[in-house]
Amino acid sequence: MSEFKSPNFRNEDGSAAPDIVGVTTFTSPYYFVPPSGTTAERPSGDGLAPGMLRFNTDIGRLEVWRGDHWATILGESPNLGNQLVSNSAGGTGTRAVIAGGFSPDPSPGVTYADMDYITIEILGVAQDFGDLSAGRSSSATASDTTRGLFQGGGAPTITSSTRKFTFASTGSDANFGNLITSFAHHFGCSNSTRGVFGGSQAPTYSTTLEYVTIQADGTASDFGDITSGLYRRGSVCSSTRGVIMGNYAPSGDAYNNWNTIEYITIASTGDAQDFGDLTTTSSDSSSTSNSIRGIRFGKWPTAPTTPQALAEVMDYITIATRGDAQDFGDLTPSTRYHTHSTASSTRAVICGGTASTAPQVTSRIDYVTIATTGNSLEFGSLVVAARGRSAVSNGHGGL
Repeated sequence: MSEFKSPNFRNEDGSAAPDIVGVTTFTSPYYFVPPSGTTAERPSGDGLAPGMLRFNTDIGRLEVWRGDHWATILGESPNLGNQLVSNSAGGTGTRAVIAGGFSPDPSPGVTYADMDYITIEILGVAQDFGDLSAGRSSSATASDTTRGLFQGGGAPTITSSTRKFTFASTGSDANFGNLITSFAHHFGCSNSTRGVFGGSQAPTYSTTLEYVTIQADGTASDFGDITSGLYRRGSVCSSTRGVIMGNYAPSGDAYNNWNTIEYITIASTGDAQDFGDLTTTSSDSSSTSNSIRGIRFGKWPTAPTTPQALAEVMDYITIATRGDAQDFGDLTPSTRYHTHSTASSTRAVICGGTASTAPQVTSRIDYVTIATTGNSLEFGSLVVAARGRSAVSNGHGGL
């Protein structure tokens, strides 16, 4: 750590300022740049004093030395951990909760009620959060900074039930209310106030969009319509706009997937409008975003003769700008779909899914840095490996 001392620094009244020790760059009078480095480069041992400050380049956060560990200073999401516990053990930051899902084997399969959680800024293995009131899969999600919702899904029959939980605690979910329509394999997007969802599978193949106020328990209200009764779609959001990506057409052709993108304005009501096209057709993808960029991960195979073709695809859009998606990189392992994803303001995590090799249902978690492009990297693993899980965070693009 570099040091300098100078008698030339002055307070605003002209008096001599104290010597400044351990600061790499000082730009008076508006800001200073503290020492920075990775988590592995954190200073340790003798000579550290409580209150020392550094910038952690791995997680993009300031850290302060509390006398026995480095604690993260948060400015965008609520503190979800215990600052009296080392970050490496408890952690703080953006919390993602991953819940439900199903396994097709052994026949007739199992629907899960398990809820896992991770801290998106810290790589590692998920931890147990609690349980849903009942097993369900293929639910939609919405959230603000304190509350998450799991809406509809197969439980194992398709349900209209909406469940709520609090990010900062752990434990079981509680009743929120009901959708107008029983939905499954549908999408959800949200800003800090409202959640919007639609696009269900059989028997309805509904074109209906519905919305709720996240902090107001009750029954959903009508929002408008999407262009057609298409399902297994992804969605991303900013604080103003929800964007709906890809679809699976109910034509009887199991591989009739489309590359449609359309959008809504979350704070209003009305029908979805055309946005552009994905780089490939898409179904059973997952998608997530920060407030600027939305990313689609993986896809259902394109044809029975090429059962894993293009399942590794990742492409992205700029949410505020209508137009076609662009290539982002490849999802690893390369042949994966049925994933579930969510994000912080800087990082997207892609959880689980179906792979081409045994065991087909995977617990792997990958991540990408949203502002860049490139292939996904390994993050850690889930507690429960299942298809059709749902993921939501308290720091996604709509907040």
